[in-house]
Parts: sequence; C-alpha cells; structure tokens
Amino acid sequence: MASSKEYLDYVLEQLSELDDIATRAMMGEFIIYYKGKVIGGIYDNRFLVKPVKAAKELMPDAPMELPYEGAKPMILVENMEDRVFLAELFRAMEPELPAPKKKKR
Repeated sequence: MASSKEYLDYVLEQLSELDDIATRAMMGEFIIYYKGKVIGGIYDNRFLVKPVKAAKELMPDAPMELPYEGAKPMILVENMEDRVFLAELFRAMEPELPAPKKKKR
C-alpha cells in the first residue's frame, strides 16, 4: 500500500517547527530529509526514522518496524501530535546522520 499525499501533508505540518525539511517521492512512499540528510520516511502511512542513538534515547519504547520487505528496521514515531518533540528529535538526530553522498557524473 502506498502512502497518501494527505498523510505526507500532515507529517510536514507537524514538522513545521523546523526549517530545511525536504521530501522526495520514491515508489509510492516519501523520503524525509533534514538539512540535506535522510532522516526517515513515510511508508504505508507510517512515519519511520533511522535508528540512531539519539532517536533510541528519545523514544526508548518505540517499536521497530520494517519500512518494506527486505529493508532494515526503523523506529516508528508514535508521538506525531507533539511538534516540539518532533523538532527536538530531528535536531538531536541530525549530527549522527551521514552526510549526503556526492553524485557521480
């Protein structure tokens, strides 16, 4: 099942405390970028983030879920109503995420 544009719009509204958010549609789902780094995505209308140390510390009881078959588990963000928490989560995670890879020409 693909994710809906309505759910993407909802997630982006909840992330409105942050600047430098970008998205990219990919195979019916959406990748979420923060400051140019992949932080997570929307898969089957679920918001999942990479399981970096900061995310695990801020959401110690959050379930790990597969975004799609064959993928590595990611953390399900259940606290979608708290914009301040989401901003704190992204700011804490960003330093731990790898820099974007340079595109080959």
